[in-house]
Amino acid sequence: MSRSFSRHQIRLLISAVLLSILAACGGPSREIVGKWRTSSDPNSVVWEFADNGLVLIGSTRGRYRFGDSDRVKIETPFGTSVYQVAVSRDHMTFRESTGSRLEFSRVK
Repeated sequence: MSRSFSRHQIRLLISAVLLSILAACGGPSREIVGKWRTSSDPNSVVWEFADNGLVLIGSTRGRYRFGDSDRVKIETPFGTSVYQVAVSRDHMTFRESTGSRLEFSRVK
């Protein structure tokens, strides 16, 4: 009986660890999906991130992917940029290594 009880405990522990890992996988990579605007001006450029790694910046198509430390790499025909990403509900910030920042608001 103690043998099956220890197996049950191990299964519970493994399940808890896997659930924690899955919960941690969301992060900015999921939160970034949607349409974002760089200012409150309705005519400003909209950045649209799809869940398949595609990005549309105005009419320019590109790809994005996440690396470590919440960094995102965005590749377009015009070049490649890497940003540190912070997302908080309807607000997103891209920070470059030079210190410059892009601030976004989610388009509703």
